[in-house]
Amino acid sequence: MKCRHCGSELHLPFLDLGCAPPSNAYLTESGLRAPETWFPLRLLVCESCWLVQTEDHAGREALFTEDYAYFSSFSSSWLTHAERYVRTMIERFGLNTASRVVEIAANDGYLLQYVQAADIPCYGVEPTAGTAAAARAKGIEIVERFFGVELADELVGVGQQADLIAANNVLAHVPDINDFVTGFTHLLKPDGVATFEFPHLLRMVQENQFDTAYHEHYSYLSLAAVERIFARNGLTVFDVEELPTHGGSLRIFAQRSDSGLHDISLNVSTLRKIEVDAGMTDADFYSDFQAKTEQVKDDLLTFLIDAKRRGLKVGAYGAAAKGNTLLNFAGVRPDLLPYVVDKNPAKQGKFMPGSRIPIVNEAYLQAHKPDRILILPWNLSTEVMAQLDYVQEWGGQFVTAVPTLAVTGKVSA
Repeated sequence: MKCRHCGSELHLPFLDLGCAPPSNAYLTESGLRAPETWFPLRLLVCESCWLVQTEDHAGREALFTEDYAYFSSFSSSWLTHAERYVRTMIERFGLNTASRVVEIAANDGYLLQYVQAADIPCYGVEPTAGTAAAARAKGIEIVERFFGVELADELVGVGQQADLIAANNVLAHVPDINDFVTGFTHLLKPDGVATFEFPHLLRMVQENQFDTAYHEHYSYLSLAAVERIFARNGLTVFDVEELPTHGGSLRIFAQRSDSGLHDISLNVSTLRKIEVDAGMTDADFYSDFQAKTEQVKDDLLTFLIDAKRRGLKVGAYGAAAKGNTLLNFAGVRPDLLPYVVDKNPAKQGKFMPGSRIPIVNEAYLQAHKPDRILILPWNLSTEVMAQLDYVQEWGGQFVTAVPTLAVTGKVSA
């Protein structure tokens, strides 16, 4: 395989999670009677540009289908994050009714609803039909296409250039990262700004967040890799912020290289040094990640088997993609974990891909009163524990597996 950015041959292994189906390919009941398509899930490192990437096995159309079930608005903390972002960008860049904001991967309108409420013209680009429909139901204009140079040029041709483009948790999801980034260069006005948020590869390694690896994530990003990719495709990074979201993310601020007006912040050189000092441009940095992930798998299986032998009732919360990565890597099936609770009606009544564990609503959890609840989206554990605080009335405990196994709450048995 060749690097999807620079074209170099890839030889350095980073992570091998065996085989799994796409992490958002939730099954219907009729789908249980049919075979699933599984793909190898291996990550490699480019030693020329240090882009970490998943082996190519499935195209984006096979992963981001019309029944794609990830809806951003089901997380209250993410909505708060989006609203704060909009307020900050309006103030920092002087956005007003004469401006235009575009979001790439607008999902269900979770962010643009706040732009719209501020009376700033906006539209979103979102290729998945279900989330696009949810955004339109909020009155948000959506272009239902995959983004790249071709679409950017079409939008420019009809006068839809942007003062601000937001791209949250999408840069990792694109197979042709060069075409995608060049699209921003074309769509931005000469003095426009684009912001990108994505999980930071440094945090992934330092905090053992291997379950953020899945086929829909084509790339795993550092500032160093992103700066190289952007520079080649007409953008310059002028600021960066570290965020707590998704276990530790970066927010990159970029401008057109041919006309940017913003001075480069000291934050950029500071984070560059942090990455270099951590060893991210050395093969040794990537060498022991596999062993750490296998320890998490072993600890989770030991916990679930021990709970079963002790007669404890165990359920899970959050039918998240990262949960599917964890469960399929560990080989967990309904005999050890009989159900997963999720707030999203689009997932309820379906089954987790690979493990085929049924997805139920919160009323099911309340009726069955489990002794242990495994929180699969560990990045939302504080939010989930607050939402489900009533489980402590029957002595229920919360469990997270990443970065290491941890149990929280009163002891029931």
